[in-house]
Amino acid sequence: MRYQAVIFDLFGTLVDNFSRQEHERTLSDMGTALGVPGTDFARLWVGTFEQRATGQFASIPGNIEHILAALDRQANAEQIAAAADIRLDFTRRGLAPRSDAVATLSQLRAAGHKLGLISDCSLEVPILWADTPFVPLVEVPIFSCSVHLKKPDPRIYRLACERLRVSPGDCLYVGDGSSRELTGAWAVGMHPVLIRVPYEDSYDAHRIDAEEWHGPTVAALSEVLGLVQ
Repeated sequence: MRYQAVIFDLFGTLVDNFSRQEHERTLSDMGTALGVPGTDFARLWVGTFEQRATGQFASIPGNIEHILAALDRQANAEQIAAAADIRLDFTRRGLAPRSDAVATLSQLRAAGHKLGLISDCSLEVPILWADTPFVPLVEVPIFSCSVHLKKPDPRIYRLACERLRVSPGDCLYVGDGSSRELTGAWAVGMHPVLIRVPYEDSYDAHRIDAEEWHGPTVAALSEVLGLVQ
């Protein structure tokens, strides 16, 4: 089938998912910078994901201050800024494209396909997005924290289609199955595809769709090219 647009997930799709070990180390380092127990900070940081992903914090320092208040602890502005920088550096490293990502997106664009992105993410991603090689390739990036919607809410898929000026039925959606994103894409009329690279750590417990998926599956982004001809 000829698709007018291809919409991608970000983490676990265009870039690798975060390493669990590196994520835990980063949260511990943030706690150390703030002078609070790393395990307590990590627990509350993870626990605020829904709030972060739907844009309920105006800034990374605001998120940190919320956690400090919950712990009944205080930190000065320099400590908070240092912790925020640790998080930004971690996310910056995590936004490195998969080996075939840029080439695949470039070929899709050259073939006339519109490209979009829907990512459940917190503020670090839109802050750093402009410095990634995806900017000239992805016409419509949708960040959940910016639009206050998360997958699988049908409104976030429809918003991407509206901005791309295509109908859901003309879209291929590629994702790793987090947040029931494939089910959500299918429910609005898109054509979802699961990506699961063979080298990936499978710890992510949020990929419910991936465990139940019986539709099309690819093991590399380059395989998407064969689905859009």
